[in-house]
This record gives sequence, C-alpha cells and structure tokens, in this order.
Amino acid sequence: MNIKAIKTRLFYPPKDNLFSAITQSVKKIPEGSVLAIASKVVSIHQGRCILKTKVADKDDLIENEADKFLPREFVPRQAAVLTIKNNIFIPTSGIDESNANSHYILWPRQPQKAARDIWRFLRRKYKVKKIGVIIIDSHTAPLRRGVLGICLGFYGLEPIKDYRGTPDLFGRKLKISTSNIVDSLATAALVNIGEGNEQTPLALITDLPFVQFTGKPYRPKRNSSLAIPWDEDLYGPY
Repeated sequence: MNIKAIKTRLFYPPKDNLFSAITQSVKKIPEGSVLAIASKVVSIHQGRCILKTKVADKDDLIENEADKFLPREFVPRQAAVLTIKNNIFIPTSGIDESNANSHYILWPRQPQKAARDIWRFLRRKYKVKKIGVIIIDSHTAPLRRGVLGICLGFYGLEPIKDYRGTPDLFGRKLKISTSNIVDSLATAALVNIGEGNEQTPLALITDLPFVQFTGKPYRPKRNSSLAIPWDEDLYGPY
C-alpha cells in the first residue's frame, strides 16, 4: 500500500468548492485507487459552517447536531459533551474549530451520499472505473492519547473483509474475525494528511490488493454491516 498526501489551496469557510480544488491538485488517479478526503473540506463544500459569533452556547449546537448525547455535567471533569452521530461515538458531535477561520465546522451532511457524489465526479473527470472514496476524520479511542482516523462515509469499495468460515494457520475455522477496511485506510491516510497546518486534506492510496472495489451501493447483510446496532455492540450499555 502506498499513500501520497496531496497539497491543495486553502479552503475558506463558510463555503468553498471541493471539486475545483481536486481538479487543481490531482492530475491523475490510477485504476484501483482510493481517495481519502478530510471531512472538514467536504463540510466546507456543503456550507456546513457557522460563525462562532452567531452561536450563543456551543453545547446547544453540539446537542442539536447529535443523534444522542450525554450532557457535559455527567462527564468526568465536564471535559466534553459525549455524543453519538451517524452511529459513531464521538465527542462534541464532531464539531471542530481548528483550521476553521473563526467558524464552527459541523460534520458533513449525509456522508454516504457525499462520498457517492465525489465518486461519480472522479469517475467522470479521471476516466477511472475502479475507484474508492472515503471521507475521514480524526477520532479518539478510550484510554489512548492521540487521534486515529475514522471513516464517516465511503463509496466504491467494500468496507468489510470477512474471514468468517475460513481456516486460520492451523486449520481452525474463524468464527468472528472481520477486518474493517475503511477505518483502517482512514487511519493510514490521516497519518499522512496530518492534524495541523499541513494543508493536505487529500490522500491518494494505491497498491491495494486487499480492497474489493465495487460500482454498486453498499447493501449491508445481517451481522455483516459496518455499523453495529446498539443491542449487538460489545461495549454497549445493558
């Protein structure tokens, strides 16, 4: 696997054009590639930005954006509002203030649809058939310092590699092993994209023999979906 971070022009909130920035910065996309895109530039493309001076209480904004939330007063040290957004456990509904030019930047609207729209644009513009798109953001892990990558939306590739029913090295059939392809690629891309002023919100990932590309919408099967229902989650409340 090879990953190349791609420098672009600055993206300016509250709204900027992602497609023109990709066209300016990406000259060629090989067949069998995945383009990782920082969620922030997708949000700016969608106009999902709010001037900080127009928000009286950030916690109200976080709670309005969340699907479910735990208020700050119930969180140790009142460190954050803990939220679930798009079936992802994330602090503050993913709202970010970094590299935002005095705005709050919200998570992209309908990230699966956004990934599909970008995928269609790339196929037309770069004349490629086998191409994947992942929209990524940084994410914290409990009891670990530092951020990892997570995929908010994807299109053009299967998100899960299923090992169940196949033998391990000693012939034992695997029962629960699946590999999360899209979040793994998100983490690998995020290391290259960076978290500061690198100005590289895109990463082109090539040489991916383990990725299964597809031109069809993702149709999760029971017990094989990327997102896990609450009542099946290993870490869920019971």
